[in-house]
Amino acid sequence: MTISLRRLLILLSAIGLLPLALLGLWSLHAAGQYQQREQERAMLDLARALSSAVDAELDGAVSTLASLARAPTIGAGDIRGFYDIAARQAAAQPEWLTVILTDADGKILFRTASPFGAAGGHIADPDSLQQLLAVQKPLVGQVARGPRGRPAFPVRVPVRDQAGRLYALTGVIQPGRILRVIERQQAPPGSVIAIIDASGAIVARSPRHEQTVATPPSASLARLIRSRAPEGIGATTTLEGEAVTTAYTRLSRYGWSVALSVPTTTVGSATLEGIALYGWGLALSLLASIGIAWLLSARIARTFRTLQAASAALGTGALAAVAPSRVKEFRLMGEAIESAARQRAAHEQERSRLLASLEQALEASRQSGQVKDEFLAMLGHELRNPLSPIVASLDLMDLRGDKASERERGIMRRQVQHMKRLVDDLLDVSRIATGKMGLDPRPLNLAELVRHGAASRPGMTVELAAPAALWVHGDESRLAQVLNNLLSNAERFGKGTARVGLSECDGWARLEVADSGIGMPPELLARVFEPFYQAPQQLARSTGGLGLGLAIVRKIVELHGGRIRAHSDGPGCGSRFVVELPLTAAPAPAVKPAGMLEAAPERVLVVDDNLDAAATTAAILAQLGHEVCVAHSGAEALAVAARCEPSVAILDIGLPDMDGYALAGALRRLGLAPRLVALTGYGQQDDIGRALGAGFDLHLTKPATLDELRRAVAAHPEPVSAPAPSAG
Repeated sequence: MTISLRRLLILLSAIGLLPLALLGLWSLHAAGQYQQREQERAMLDLARALSSAVDAELDGAVSTLASLARAPTIGAGDIRGFYDIAARQAAAQPEWLTVILTDADGKILFRTASPFGAAGGHIADPDSLQQLLAVQKPLVGQVARGPRGRPAFPVRVPVRDQAGRLYALTGVIQPGRILRVIERQQAPPGSVIAIIDASGAIVARSPRHEQTVATPPSASLARLIRSRAPEGIGATTTLEGEAVTTAYTRLSRYGWSVALSVPTTTVGSATLEGIALYGWGLALSLLASIGIAWLLSARIARTFRTLQAASAALGTGALAAVAPSRVKEFRLMGEAIESAARQRAAHEQERSRLLASLEQALEASRQSGQVKDEFLAMLGHELRNPLSPIVASLDLMDLRGDKASERERGIMRRQVQHMKRLVDDLLDVSRIATGKMGLDPRPLNLAELVRHGAASRPGMTVELAAPAALWVHGDESRLAQVLNNLLSNAERFGKGTARVGLSECDGWARLEVADSGIGMPPELLARVFEPFYQAPQQLARSTGGLGLGLAIVRKIVELHGGRIRAHSDGPGCGSRFVVELPLTAAPAPAVKPAGMLEAAPERVLVVDDNLDAAATTAAILAQLGHEVCVAHSGAEALAVAARCEPSVAILDIGLPDMDGYALAGALRRLGLAPRLVALTGYGQQDDIGRALGAGFDLHLTKPATLDELRRAVAAHPEPVSAPAPSAG
């Protein structure tokens, strides 16, 4: 029994659309649920973003007060001078009403909104002031309206002067600063955003900020925020009585909450609209399908034979198994589709195999990169460790004034510095390859740096031409590394002499380092800045080096927004390197700090599992007049520290029983809290940051110089910072 194609198409159109209609309705429902979840997730993400933005504003205020607290006047106990500085700072902040300084008993010493010496007045939010004096950490107080009706909230930081007296420094800030954070956000239409402080009062709200600031939120919102979860979504009612869906977060570091409310009618409304639109579309599709099937069935039958060849040639599409049919045209089409499916299956199998191979290659590459980074870090540590006792021994002989071995010490010191440069060059190339090389730019007199760099190479003849001052915005240690690398290059290849010139040219500082040495052929000149590339040398390798110095120089110059060029007229004609850096205006003259007193003798604990390194470091410190205790493990260090009560502890990081970070924490917990100095072979930026986080006051990379050891035990050491890069 057969059936005509026309009737079959009409029947199939009707039957085929029925399951599609049911599936479509289910899909719309699922999509609506998904869309609603996505809307809620987007609301929560926006609330988190607002919380982060508010924290950033509060962090900025805390940072401003912390910078103000470091003023020399407050350190010297000059309250009158500190009042003038605080008044200028308050005037420079548009949203700040006043800056207040109180002593440890909560007594107001001054407020910048009143003349110095005026009556102290009333302290707003005394609870947060007492909390600050108790915990001695920055915090934000409760928003409230003052006597004049202006709302504000206090930001407080602790301050200590040189005599150890404790003060509280408070900035009184208007909520308009927080309101602008809300106004910058692209919130959904009709939404309500509220920033609520730790006491449950509204700091900023959109809309109706002025009417609601310093008042509690709606009862339903307060209940939602007081729930156990630090963030979430729920149904609430606004102060205007509108039903809303609210996303909130209490993850602020200052105990503040952020609530974002959207009218309930807007959440999920797209689902009903989609179902209605789908119903109309389904009805129209059914009518159109029946009509088109009736009119085109005859033509479709005539075109099946041509589609057979096209389908077999495609070889793409979903896998399909076509059931037998009494319609001849369907049978032929089924055979064609099955042929195409087989071809596609074969292609997919090959593609899967190739993708698996690619993923294996990528994983191998990632593992190789990780192994390389770990190897370079370990290489730097292992090479620096044996250099440390060598340098310390040389420094010790210098301190003892041993004239008999002065020439041999000079040779050893030069070779140790050469080895240190090679290690630093390898680590710098690794930072460049991973994009981790950073800068600490600030106004810098390049002329002074060039003069100092030229004078610091006693074994080399340097002809210098430089102005008195030429200012750039750059990293002093990295630009010193550029100059030292170029001078080292001139020393190796230029017969020990160099000409250094510094001048100004069209808004650029032009630094030129030239020699009259072996020069470069054109093929070397084109590749001189490539890492690890060197000109062909004899087996003796009299010039030495790893071929990294100039590659590092180019990267440092480019990070400063500058450019570098190499010139040579050929072999035997010398070489010339030109560095150009953008000029900047000279900064205002800084007030020179009072000279530091000579370091008094200290009791120093030296901890290092390398016996030679510990012994030589201890000998140098003893030669400098300090009392030294030595330990070679973490457990021994804790016992020795309890016995000798040191004022300075110099700790190695790689100890046998516990690392230096854990030892530093243990010393702090036991109340043995001397000034902590990390002396280690690990010198990456991550290592320095980890030392700061572990409570160290200073980070030194092995081998440490005599000046660095003096600085480590000084009464006022410099803060933790990256070690200055050596030439290479």
